Amino acid sequence: MRSDDVRLLLQAAVPTAVAGAIAAVISALVVGGKGAVGAVVATLVVILFMGIGFVVLQRTARSLPHLFQAMGLMLYTAQILLLFVFVAVFKNTTLFNPKAFAITLVATTLVWIGAQTRAHMKAKILYVDPDPVKGDKPENPGPKS
Repeated sequence: MRSDDVRLLLQAAVPTAVAGAIAAVISALVVGGKGAVGAVVATLVVILFMGIGFVVLQRTARSLPHLFQAMGLMLYTAQILLLFVFVAVFKNTTLFNPKAFAITLVATTLVWIGAQTRAHMKAKILYVDPDPVKGDKPENPGPKS
């Protein structure tokens, strides 16, 4: 993974983790220990799902750039559906408070999306490769002097 990809990933993951920590404290105060556990689990699920999706999307962009947009739409749709499935599966759990879990899941997902959008807008990503691979010759070198 390139350093700019790691930077973009961290710029989305760190605010999400902070929002999850705040949600855990609020959940602990409002609901108790089970609320804090639900908030922590939700934060970890969001960071894991969104982080894996980010890595998959970056690899797709490098290897199959013509599929990047379609892959991005499919990936985000799959992530949201998986998050809904996760909420449905743990709806009646006694391990943690499901309401704290669901609210934190939605809140940290929105924080991730907002932070990732901000990181991409502030990043100075070149859309042209400035130095071609050695051995490549220009297609039309022009007239020789």
